[in-house]
Amino acid sequence: MRPMESTSPEVSIVLPAFNEAASLRPLIVEIRAAMDPLDRAYEVIVCDDGSTDGSLDVIRELATEDPRIKVIAFARNFGQTAALDAGFRAAKGRIVVPMDADLQNDPADIPRLLARLDADTDAVSGWRVNRKDAFWTKTLPSRIANVLVSQVTGVDLHDYGCTLKAYRVEMLQDFRLYGEMHRLIPAYVKWAGGRVAEIPVNHRPRRFGRSKYTLAKTIRLLLDLMTVRFLLSYSTKPLYFIGKYGLLAVGTGSLTLLWTLFKRAWWGEPLYTDPFFLVSIFLFLAGTQFLLVGLLAELSMRTYFESQHKPPYLVRWSMNFGPGAPPPPPQQRRPVPQADPATTPARGTPIPQTDASPATAPENSRRPLSGFALSPAPPPESADPPPPAGRE
Repeated sequence: MRPMESTSPEVSIVLPAFNEAASLRPLIVEIRAAMDPLDRAYEVIVCDDGSTDGSLDVIRELATEDPRIKVIAFARNFGQTAALDAGFRAAKGRIVVPMDADLQNDPADIPRLLARLDADTDAVSGWRVNRKDAFWTKTLPSRIANVLVSQVTGVDLHDYGCTLKAYRVEMLQDFRLYGEMHRLIPAYVKWAGGRVAEIPVNHRPRRFGRSKYTLAKTIRLLLDLMTVRFLLSYSTKPLYFIGKYGLLAVGTGSLTLLWTLFKRAWWGEPLYTDPFFLVSIFLFLAGTQFLLVGLLAELSMRTYFESQHKPPYLVRWSMNFGPGAPPPPPQQRRPVPQADPATTPARGTPIPQTDASPATAPENSRRPLSGFALSPAPPPESADPPPPAGRE
């Protein structure tokens, strides 16, 4: 074991821990065994979520022995999502790998996640094919939730609940976690223009302590799913979501009022005894309230983006905007053929047209960026111009 301290680690492993004193030391040993052969600088950020079983003392000892282990200690228990969010904010690596601290996730799968995170992938999600959990209380509710989340978000994954994943750090910079939203990060990555992949990972039975998962977390996940669906589709235009129901209510109220007036004029029925008249009043009021709430949501949205100077879009690359902008991908260059005097047509001779088209830039291999947050990469070197021909 050779502690390799690095000021700029390449991989940041985030471990949310709550009462995992018995599993932390074996887990760190397994992480070293998996990461040291890769010869890639890494750090392990352990976020203690208000443990009461001595986990913080174990973490402190581990951090004293190995400077690659960083510690974040919460004042009380705030939940797994808050612990992951704190770890993401503190990560210095280009790749962030969250995983559980209970030894059910296998650190030996981390190199496979890193290998799959190639130039065309921004997030790799683990899929616990053979789960070692109780079927009725954990596996079955999780499978139902996975199907529902896949249908609502449009990101088809088999296992949203697996904590073991790998993300490029720029995909997490402008995303704050609340509730149980750490399970829905792949949907955000896809919305941000990223590419999400999934690979099978090993899942092991729990050896120490007891599980913190409850059915209430599944219910909270479904509620967070509603929030994520709204944010992904209508975060910059909430009036479109709320206003359509307001217009529907006002339109239906107009039809019921016309029907009431027709009955009053044709059959002489009194208005105060007609239920359609009361329904039309209710729909008019409800529609007006929907529209007013939508306008208030529009004001709140604009205040949110403009107060933080945060654009409601993501920039993949740009050109000629100075050193703070993400550079474009290098353009493929074709060799310029040298002119042959024997075959060069004389001046005034028409040159035949060919089907050759100019070289086009390849598909961008850089990840989607949020604004101009990343430091710029050096621009591609331009080809040296050919030397001038000598005079005869």
